[in-house]
Amino acid sequence: MAEPQLKNDRQRVLSQYRHYAGGRRLAVAAFVLLLAVLAVVALCSGVTQLSPRQIFDILLGASLGSPSAIVWNIRLPRILVSMAAGAGLAVAGTAMQSILRNPLGSPFTLGIAHAAAFGASLSIVVLGAEVGSPGGSSAIGRVLAALPHGTNAVMVSAFAWSLVSTFAILIISKQRGATPESMILTGVALGSLFTAGTAALQYFADDIELAAVVFWAFGDVGRASWSDFGVMLAVVIPALAYFLLNRWNYNALDSGAETAQSLGVAVDRVRLWGMLAASLVTAVIVSFVGIIGFIGLVVPHIVRKLVGGDQRYLVPLSALGGAILLLAADTVARTALAPIVLPVGILTSFLGAPLFIYLVARGRDYW
Repeated sequence: MAEPQLKNDRQRVLSQYRHYAGGRRLAVAAFVLLLAVLAVVALCSGVTQLSPRQIFDILLGASLGSPSAIVWNIRLPRILVSMAAGAGLAVAGTAMQSILRNPLGSPFTLGIAHAAAFGASLSIVVLGAEVGSPGGSSAIGRVLAALPHGTNAVMVSAFAWSLVSTFAILIISKQRGATPESMILTGVALGSLFTAGTAALQYFADDIELAAVVFWAFGDVGRASWSDFGVMLAVVIPALAYFLLNRWNYNALDSGAETAQSLGVAVDRVRLWGMLAASLVTAVIVSFVGIIGFIGLVVPHIVRKLVGGDQRYLVPLSALGGAILLLAADTVARTALAPIVLPVGILTSFLGAPLFIYLVARGRDYW
């Protein structure tokens, strides 16, 4: 009797796992389909309305004059940058929450985005780096001229300063008795410090430098180009692959550092390299599009609610969810008050702030 019962139990467990895995794969397919639909809607929407038929003809190589220029030079780069930035920030937030075992961890709440922004501002005001392409003799053109040639210097400066915040958080997390609340408070304090530093740089900047820094800090994907998208993709894809390769380590960390160590996970090394990868992704994205808040906080929580905390599905679905959320927010930002285009960072902050308050009020009941 024992052997048939054991066989039935195995079959039942196998059936349950297949159902579990099938549901997660279905969620991935649904996210991909939703992202594709949103991309088509975004390509069609704007001051100049285009039909889906026109969009598909243009993408297949047809030359339709002005509509083709709008799609290839304006809308498609913006959409792809939105996807890359949203995916990168969401994956960085997912990794930080698991590495630190902190439900409030994200590049924004831990001060890493603010530190990267301070580094970028420092490179503009003090080092004289250029972070944009020449734009003519108009006022906006002069601002953009102060903002591709110096992008690398800006990115390096942003990454270097984001490491300051990263190492501070790691040091606090290793202290005996450190709690999720203390790490978040440290991140808030660091964010306030770097925000003050950015404000000081603005005070001493000249008019063009000030305009460049302020224009940057809004958080907007509209100024990114094809080359910017290429750099962002070259960073986001390897980071996503790294987090996927470490999915079992992060699953173990979700059970606590002691449990992870007992399973053979090198906790300190996994935390260090994971935070460095997340910081690099954050710094690159901030250096191109400015501060876009709360994507890294909101998306992992939404995905956890939908599919649970298994990193095999949480990481890729968070990347897709981040791309979906930022693309949707940017589409609303540039069409809701057309022809006025709002910075997408404003909308993401309106979305993320209530969730942040909810998570603080909820306490530590997360894993």
